[in-house]
Amino acid sequence: MPKHNAANTRIKRDYFDYLKEAMRRDEASIDQVAKAIARFEEATAHRDFKKFHREQAKAFKRRLDGEKNARTGKPLSRATVHSTLSALRAFFIWLASQPGYKSKIAYGDADYFNLSEKDVRIAKATRERPAPSLEQVHHVLEAMPDGTDIEKRNRALIALALLTGARADALASFKLKHIDLDQACVHQDAREVRTKGSKTFTTWFCPVGGDALQIVTDWCEHLRKGLLWGDDDPLFPKTQIGLGEQGGFTATGLAREHWSGTGPIRAIYKDAFAAAGLPYFNPHCFRHTLARLGEQICPTIEAFKAWSQNIGHEKMLTTLTSYGTVPAAKQAELIRGLGQNAESSEDDEELAAEIARLMWKHRANW
Repeated sequence: MPKHNAANTRIKRDYFDYLKEAMRRDEASIDQVAKAIARFEEATAHRDFKKFHREQAKAFKRRLDGEKNARTGKPLSRATVHSTLSALRAFFIWLASQPGYKSKIAYGDADYFNLSEKDVRIAKATRERPAPSLEQVHHVLEAMPDGTDIEKRNRALIALALLTGARADALASFKLKHIDLDQACVHQDAREVRTKGSKTFTTWFCPVGGDALQIVTDWCEHLRKGLLWGDDDPLFPKTQIGLGEQGGFTATGLAREHWSGTGPIRAIYKDAFAAAGLPYFNPHCFRHTLARLGEQICPTIEAFKAWSQNIGHEKMLTTLTSYGTVPAAKQAELIRGLGQNAESSEDDEELAAEIARLMWKHRANW
């Protein structure tokens, strides 16, 4: 069975260039598209795209229904199938406009990569996303050791994530100069920090209590005064690997380099939560924790708008709909208490009116 088709490779290269330069997609998004197309090519034995027929799309959908997740062994989720088919539909729509393919592929044929309306609803369904409570994160920080430079770094990383809700990619790329302890903020400068959508914004430390701020302050002081590092050095440097006393490779300290990816950060979270006797929460979950905290402590709509901007959201509705889901237990508590709290404050009424206005304004995007 062939594992390569030269014509397909050339046109895919053009498409990926189109996504990057014309559609401004990032590398991670393009990688996902490449995986979807590769999956389809494998299913068709790398048949030339010029020989595409709608029956191939129908057969591919049946194939996906029978595939299983390599990690869990369970059938592919509807969300995974939907994203794969959506990427292929977009690719073949673009392909139908390219020289040499116009007469071979009809735009309508790409629609055969769609799922049923029922499956699309399942794929897009919003589900409650687990997030640690503030008490749980503080417990993790208290349980983390801080005897070595590596342990100090790991503890400060989780502390800053709690203070700011910064994404893992941003944490991996922060420099010392990006944190301003006097103003209690961190500058997420997209020229040097790997922010989502290359957005530049400033995040002021959230009032999370506990020792998080002191842990970060002590870490920055240790880097500057203890290790004599400067502004352009990484805030959370990668681990230095060298030969240990037994002759094998082992962690020997900190390298003056940034992590190239987020894998080591996820490992730090996993180990920290396990050591504290808690289930694993990934770095992104802290953003949900902060969104829920904002819902609890922001007294006005203006305050919640500022809170939303603080975690990098241009629209407050993003925080409310994507991060602000009320946990089921809290939902039950609020519903049961509605009959006992008939009177509402002016701030409550103002917040409710603003939410209703925003939801009506953005109803076309539902």
